[in-house]
Amino acid sequence: MAYLSDLMGNPITDADGERVGRLEDLIAAVRRDMPHPTVVALAVRRRGQNLLVPFSEVAALVAPVIPLTRCFKDVVPYQPSEHDLYLARDVLDKQIIDTNGVRVVRVNDLELARVNGHFYVSNVDVGELGLLRRLGLARSVQKIASRLGRKLSPGVIAWDDVELLPGNQPLRLRVAGEKMAELHPADLAELISHLNRSESGRFLETLDVKTLADTLEEVEPEFQASLVESMPDEKVADVLEEMAPDEAADLLAEIPEDRSRELLQLMERKEAEDVRKLLAYPVESAGGIMTTEYISVGLGLTAEQVLSTLRETAHEAETIAYVYVTDDDDHLKGAFSLQDLVLARPDTPVTEFMHPRVVSVNLADSQDGVAQAIAKYNLTAVPVVDDDKRLHGVVTADDALDKIIPTAWKKRLPRMYR
Repeated sequence: MAYLSDLMGNPITDADGERVGRLEDLIAAVRRDMPHPTVVALAVRRRGQNLLVPFSEVAALVAPVIPLTRCFKDVVPYQPSEHDLYLARDVLDKQIIDTNGVRVVRVNDLELARVNGHFYVSNVDVGELGLLRRLGLARSVQKIASRLGRKLSPGVIAWDDVELLPGNQPLRLRVAGEKMAELHPADLAELISHLNRSESGRFLETLDVKTLADTLEEVEPEFQASLVESMPDEKVADVLEEMAPDEAADLLAEIPEDRSRELLQLMERKEAEDVRKLLAYPVESAGGIMTTEYISVGLGLTAEQVLSTLRETAHEAETIAYVYVTDDDDHLKGAFSLQDLVLARPDTPVTEFMHPRVVSVNLADSQDGVAQAIAKYNLTAVPVVDDDKRLHGVVTADDALDKIIPTAWKKRLPRMYR
């Protein structure tokens, strides 16, 4: 086991014992068929210039003086490739995402492991020991801590569990996108909150449109607007289509009006119509916070037919805690839960197991009024109707409680309706 900081600056000599220079950096190859970057060359500082020496010419890397296997004049310089990573220049002091601990940390050192004569980057040191090692203080501080009965714990993350955030110089590093996809959108949103604007922008570029949409839904609309400010309109429109209509409407309300209109024109017709409908209502009204993604069925169906309908359409709804029953003119006639549906015999008409008296709110009702209705009747969602009792959408509990409970707390509530 060796650390990059222990090697940096070590003198390098050739086979004749002649001094070549000092170690400036290690170059590692990053390829899809290798789980860890492999050291392939040394960047040697010699007379004010950097020379690249192939690792095959190195007799021993972990040594106070690094010897080469031949005379310096016979060394054929290493030719860098697009898969190469300069470990000190490109990785040290950079922020990374610990995809296992779900946090943003800074690289203080890199741990190298030797396997069959090759050196690989095995771990990333993000702890205080790594920083002290860089400063040349690790041993002395450890001695002092030992005398005081304390132990400095290393902060090490396996290379497999990190994602590099590209700095000013673009890194040609394989991004393990599947790791990011495994994280919950709330975790991704938490990571973004620790990054500055340029870093968060580069990070968001690594996410697919669906994951990006889910992640944006976990932060406040004002923050959403700042994150998409520099994104191309076509990509933002794709993201808006993936978001729940009410979330998309909240985001568009925070964007300058001219751009908001352009984005709506770029969206698919159906999704854009749903969002335009929500934007027509006051922001803090039931109509403004409702979603148009809900499940409704007709009066003439049986339990078996309803189940068949749910299998085809439920994935499009934001909540399926309740299924609403409407007539041909969309008037709300009843509602039932999934439990009611499962317990009903397949040939039972909807009218026999639905609840005809449904708590609902009006499009013009205030957000506070909606929240009170949800709390009073212990609902996870409430239907929104107009003065003629036509169903227009539903308000979920988290959207209704948005003003009452801070967003950071609201996001931690159990999502029984999703």
